[in-house]
Amino acid sequence: MTVDQISLDCFRNYVHGEARFHPGVNVIVGENAQGKTNLLEAVAYLSSASSHRARYDRELIRHGADRAFLKGSVTSRERTMVLEADLCRGARRQLRSNGVKLKTASELSGILNTVLFCPEDLYLIREGAEARRRFLDSCICQLRPRYAQALAEYKRLYQHKTRILKDSEQHPSLLNALDDFSLRMAQCGAVIVHYRAHFVKRLVEAAPPIHADCSGGRESLGLRYETVSTVADPEAPPKVLLPQLMAHQEAHREAEIAAKTCLSGPHKDELAVEINGESAKAYASQGQTRTAALALKLAARDIFRQETDEWPVLLLDDVLSELDAKRQEFVLNRITSGQVFITCCEEEKLARLKEGKAFHVRDGTLLPA
Repeated sequence: MTVDQISLDCFRNYVHGEARFHPGVNVIVGENAQGKTNLLEAVAYLSSASSHRARYDRELIRHGADRAFLKGSVTSRERTMVLEADLCRGARRQLRSNGVKLKTASELSGILNTVLFCPEDLYLIREGAEARRRFLDSCICQLRPRYAQALAEYKRLYQHKTRILKDSEQHPSLLNALDDFSLRMAQCGAVIVHYRAHFVKRLVEAAPPIHADCSGGRESLGLRYETVSTVADPEAPPKVLLPQLMAHQEAHREAEIAAKTCLSGPHKDELAVEINGESAKAYASQGQTRTAALALKLAARDIFRQETDEWPVLLLDDVLSELDAKRQEFVLNRITSGQVFITCCEEEKLARLKEGKAFHVRDGTLLPA
């Protein structure tokens, strides 16, 4: 998969920008706060209609503008696709593929797959479970449209149920709708648990060898998916998982009403990471944390390749400067195929990459080097 060209209007700090990219390595050079990360964010947005830095689409629109527009020409599975995203303040976004309006973001699944590795990901292991759930969600949504649909619906139901619980003290009649929301959340949750379990199973196969290579064989990486305690086998079909999730919800019904928050469901799932049998979150050193995060991201890239028979677009946002020389070399040595975007402040640091294309970014203006 490749992003052949892109056009931006009023996206972040870009008034307007256009670029044609190399099918191999693309180096984006510029000082801090000039728009390097914004460009990678735009590429990633075309793959999933979501941002790793923004909770709401309106945050992506240039200050003072009413709308932003993204357009990308993509080669995927021997087809050329034109993806568009039209973002407006106070209105729903519009997504299109080859001019056809998409009803949901899940319809983007499989068109353009991206793996983004940014400085924040170096702390993926040390953060709370939510960070690792976001990592799983970002990967699976690009591969499984059904998962993306279930996740979006689950989040909507979660917000409604939370509001019911918070307002129930003043309005007790709201609790009449609680069981209905719990059932629908369990139905979506069963799909989420099923797909997460199967993706983690593949991570367990792919990530430890990568981690062993990067650590010189001195450390072993362990991964484990943890979900609702009543679930006997998370890899089971959703219809098997549904009654198990409902049983857990029923057991926590009164506690949820008392706490006024949702206590049961896959929104509390965890991807447990261990190094040499010890919790990485609690005991890993800075170097071990970075190695484990690298392994997860590069494993996801390998899984995408196995799934689609094409390399996903790899986005490396200023991470090489955060890594020591050994880990820099390890990452670059694994980029033997596929398209990659690398941002950096100093172009000479990437002199070892002999083939590709370089761009300079200055104050939201993108220029070929």
